[in-house]
Amino acid sequence: MSKLKITYTKSVIGYAKDQKETVFSLGLRKLNHSVIKPDNPAVRGMIFKVKHLVSVEEIADEVTE
Repeated sequence: MSKLKITYTKSVIGYAKDQKETVFSLGLRKLNHSVIKPDNPAVRGMIFKVKHLVSVEEIADEVTE
């Protein structure tokens, strides 16, 4: 399963409270802070809600043997 690197790129000041809470629940605290989350429908939905405030990159899984 792939993972997503989510970076907080734009401030939530002036946006709706639910968007602030979504950014916070993604684990993003300060501008330019990044987190890595699993690629699943719940996380994708959260990203869709705040897509104007974050940037997203897909990270390929590493093969470990």
